[in-house]
Amino acid sequence: MGCRKSANSRYGAAVPIVMLEKVQVRIVAGSLRGRKLTVVVHEGMRPTPQMVREALFSILGNAVPDRAFYDIFAGTGVIGLEAVSRGASVARLIEKDARQVTDIQRYAEQFGVSARVQVLKADVYRWAERWLPPKDPVNLFLSPPFPDLSEKADEFLTLVNTLFAKAPNESVLTIQAEEGFPLDRLPTPGAWDVRKYGRNILLFLVISRDGAAPPAGDPNAPTAPA
Repeated sequence: MGCRKSANSRYGAAVPIVMLEKVQVRIVAGSLRGRKLTVVVHEGMRPTPQMVREALFSILGNAVPDRAFYDIFAGTGVIGLEAVSRGASVARLIEKDARQVTDIQRYAEQFGVSARVQVLKADVYRWAERWLPPKDPVNLFLSPPFPDLSEKADEFLTLVNTLFAKAPNESVLTIQAEEGFPLDRLPTPGAWDVRKYGRNILLFLVISRDGAAPPAGDPNAPTAPA
């Protein structure tokens, strides 16, 4: 990632400069396997490492095909595009950065999947308040920028609770966070499946309104690798 430097403003105060960097990310599997995206990132972003992406979709397993996939805090958009590549009926990506939105739309068209990729330029926190969920189960993936896990921790946890309350039964809610994330403040804290990958952690919750876990062999339940 680029580093953050300071410059002097007209009033003499130091003004942070965000250093941008181009990186290349690759879709791992499915119909778009091997397709590459060249994206612009900065140190406030955290594109999901390929190892973590592979683990994410391996664990979700049969819950991906033929379901809507919400890539919340979409960033580069690679998660949503990977979901479409692996058979998601549609990927809905929510991102407030205009540059990222334009890039995602461009790659969706270039890869021939624009009909199944919907990109919404919006603030995630406001979007969640207005979200009208579908009737069928969905996948919700949240990978907030680094600052949101610390500077907006309360707001982020409110977001998680809002999505938990609204999502249809048997939806899967997944969070990419870091060690130290306050698991005890999540809804139904003991029900989350927690996986660690270096500094990254993935948290999975199958939403069950009756309080029971999905039955073994349910084709809509996430399937962990053997």
